Amino acid sequence: MVRFKNRWLLVEFVDISTVDAPSGTEPLNTRSLDGRLIYNALRDSVVTNFGDTGWGAVGMSLTVKYFSPTTNLCIIRVSRDHHRIAWGAVTLLTGIHDVRVIPRVVHVSGTIKHAQLSAIAHNREVIARFRTKAKSSALYQDSYEDYLARSTCEIEALQD
Repeated sequence: MVRFKNRWLLVEFVDISTVDAPSGTEPLNTRSLDGRLIYNALRDSVVTNFGDTGWGAVGMSLTVKYFSPTTNLCIIRVSRDHHRIAWGAVTLLTGIHDVRVIPRVVHVSGTIKHAQLSAIAHNREVIARFRTKAKSSALYQDSYEDYLARSTCEIEALQD
Protein backbone atom coordinates (compact mmCIF):
# COMPACT_ATOMS: atom_id res chain seq x y z
CA MET A 1 0.00 0.00 0.00
CA VAL A 2 1.31 3.41 -0.97
CA ARG A 3 0.51 6.44 1.11
CA PHE A 4 -0.25 9.89 -0.20
CA LYS A 5 2.73 12.16 0.48
CA ASN A 6 2.14 15.82 1.22
CA ARG A 7 3.97 19.05 1.70
CA TRP A 8 2.68 21.55 4.23
CA LEU A 9 3.17 25.26 3.53
CA LEU A 10 3.06 27.64 6.46
CA VAL A 11 2.21 31.04 4.98
CA GLU A 12 1.91 34.46 6.61
CA PHE A 13 -0.16 37.07 4.78
CA VAL A 14 1.20 40.55 5.49
CA ASP A 15 -1.49 43.19 5.01
CA ILE A 16 -0.05 45.94 2.78
CA SER A 17 -2.38 48.57 4.19
CA THR A 18 -0.74 48.24 7.62
CA VAL A 19 2.75 48.57 6.14
CA ASP A 20 2.39 51.71 4.03
CA ALA A 21 -0.66 53.39 5.55
CA PRO A 22 -0.17 57.02 6.60
CA SER A 23 -0.59 57.68 10.29
CA GLY A 24 -4.13 58.43 11.36
CA THR A 25 -5.77 56.24 8.72
CA GLU A 26 -7.50 53.01 9.56
CA PRO A 27 -5.96 49.92 7.86
CA LEU A 28 -8.08 47.38 6.00
CA ASN A 29 -9.31 44.57 8.19
CA THR A 30 -7.94 41.14 7.24
CA ARG A 31 -10.28 39.55 9.79
CA SER A 32 -12.80 39.24 6.99
CA LEU A 33 -10.61 36.60 5.33
CA ASP A 34 -11.19 32.91 5.84
CA GLY A 35 -9.95 29.61 4.46
CA ARG A 36 -12.48 29.52 1.63
CA LEU A 37 -11.44 32.94 0.30
CA ILE A 38 -7.77 31.97 0.50
CA TYR A 39 -8.47 28.72 -1.36
CA ASN A 40 -10.34 30.60 -4.11
CA ALA A 41 -7.50 33.12 -4.43
CA LEU A 42 -4.96 30.28 -4.65
CA ARG A 43 -7.04 28.53 -7.31
CA ASP A 44 -7.24 31.74 -9.35
CA SER A 45 -3.51 32.30 -8.96
CA VAL A 46 -2.65 28.77 -10.12
CA VAL A 47 -4.96 29.04 -13.13
CA THR A 48 -3.66 32.50 -14.05
CA ASN A 49 0.03 31.74 -13.68
CA PHE A 50 0.24 28.01 -14.52
CA GLY A 51 -2.88 27.42 -16.59
CA ASP A 52 -5.26 24.50 -16.54
CA THR A 53 -2.33 22.08 -16.50
CA GLY A 54 -1.07 23.58 -13.24
CA TRP A 55 -4.52 23.45 -11.70
CA GLY A 56 -4.93 19.87 -12.86
CA ALA A 57 -1.69 18.97 -11.09
CA VAL A 58 -2.49 20.58 -7.72
CA GLY A 59 -6.28 20.87 -7.75
CA MET A 60 -7.09 17.54 -6.12
CA SER A 61 -4.60 17.88 -3.28
CA LEU A 62 -4.69 21.61 -2.47
CA THR A 63 -6.47 22.38 0.81
CA VAL A 64 -6.34 25.20 3.33
CA LYS A 65 -6.25 23.44 6.69
CA TYR A 66 -5.93 26.41 9.08
CA PHE A 67 -6.15 30.19 8.99
CA SER A 68 -5.80 32.60 11.89
CA PRO A 69 -7.20 36.09 11.26
CA THR A 70 -5.32 37.45 14.27
CA THR A 71 -1.82 36.57 13.05
CA ASN A 72 -2.74 36.05 9.35
CA LEU A 73 -1.10 32.63 9.45
CA CYS A 74 -2.26 29.86 7.12
CA ILE A 75 -1.42 26.16 6.76
CA ILE A 76 -1.84 24.75 3.25
CA ARG A 77 -1.59 21.09 2.26
CA VAL A 78 -0.56 20.05 -1.27
CA SER A 79 0.86 16.90 -2.84
CA ARG A 80 4.61 16.46 -2.62
CA ASP A 81 5.09 16.09 -6.37
CA HIS A 82 3.54 19.45 -7.22
CA HIS A 83 4.22 21.58 -4.15
CA ARG A 84 6.41 23.99 -6.11
CA ILE A 85 3.44 24.99 -8.27
CA ALA A 86 1.40 25.78 -5.17
CA TRP A 87 4.37 27.59 -3.62
CA GLY A 88 4.77 29.69 -6.76
CA ALA A 89 1.05 30.47 -6.84
CA VAL A 90 1.15 31.57 -3.19
CA THR A 91 4.11 33.86 -3.82
CA LEU A 92 2.46 35.43 -6.86
CA LEU A 93 -0.70 36.38 -4.94
CA THR A 94 -1.24 40.12 -4.65
CA GLY A 95 -4.65 40.23 -3.07
CA ILE A 96 -7.34 38.12 -1.48
CA HIS A 97 -10.94 39.32 -1.76
CA ASP A 98 -10.08 43.02 -2.17
CA VAL A 99 -7.45 42.93 0.58
CA ARG A 100 -3.95 43.56 -0.75
CA VAL A 101 -1.46 41.19 0.86
CA ILE A 102 2.14 40.10 0.58
CA PRO A 103 2.37 36.35 1.17
CA ARG A 104 5.46 35.08 2.96
CA VAL A 105 6.17 31.36 3.07
CA VAL A 106 7.49 30.84 6.59
CA HIS A 107 8.05 27.07 6.54
CA VAL A 108 7.68 24.07 4.25
CA SER A 109 7.56 20.62 5.82
CA GLY A 110 6.80 17.04 4.93
CA THR A 111 4.73 16.28 8.03
CA ILE A 112 1.85 18.04 9.68
CA LYS A 113 3.60 17.77 13.05
CA HIS A 114 6.50 19.99 11.96
CA ALA A 115 4.08 22.46 10.36
CA GLN A 116 2.16 22.59 13.65
CA LEU A 117 5.32 23.19 15.69
CA SER A 118 6.42 25.97 13.33
CA ALA A 119 2.97 27.56 13.41
CA ILE A 120 2.89 27.57 17.21
CA ALA A 121 6.40 29.07 17.38
CA HIS A 122 5.51 31.68 14.75
CA ASN A 123 2.32 32.64 16.63
CA ARG A 124 4.38 33.22 19.77
CA GLU A 125 6.79 35.46 17.82
CA VAL A 126 3.95 37.49 16.31
CA ILE A 127 2.26 37.93 19.70
CA ALA A 128 5.60 39.03 21.17
CA ARG A 129 5.81 41.66 18.40
CA PHE A 130 2.25 42.80 19.19
CA ARG A 131 3.16 43.14 22.86
CA THR A 132 6.33 45.06 22.04
CA LYS A 133 4.38 47.43 19.84
CA ALA A 134 1.86 47.93 22.66
CA LYS A 135 4.76 48.43 25.13
CA SER A 136 3.36 45.99 27.66
CA SER A 137 5.49 43.82 29.90
CA ALA A 138 5.80 40.08 29.32
CA LEU A 139 4.16 39.34 32.67
CA TYR A 140 1.09 41.42 31.83
CA GLN A 141 -2.05 39.29 31.36
CA ASP A 142 -3.93 40.26 28.22
CA SER A 143 -6.22 38.76 25.60
CA TYR A 144 -3.21 37.42 23.72
CA GLU A 145 -2.72 34.72 26.38
CA ASP A 146 -6.19 33.39 25.65
CA TYR A 147 -5.51 33.58 21.93
CA LEU A 148 -2.21 31.67 22.24
CA ALA A 149 -3.86 28.90 24.26
CA ARG A 150 -6.82 28.68 21.88
CA SER A 151 -4.71 28.75 18.70
CA THR A 152 -2.29 26.15 20.09
CA CYS A 153 -5.23 23.79 20.74
CA GLU A 154 -6.65 24.44 17.25
CA ILE A 155 -3.31 23.85 15.53
CA GLU A 156 -2.56 20.69 17.52
CA ALA A 157 -6.02 19.32 16.66
CA LEU A 158 -5.32 19.39 12.92
CA GLN A 159 -5.37 15.95 11.31
CA ASP A 160 -3.82 14.86 8.04
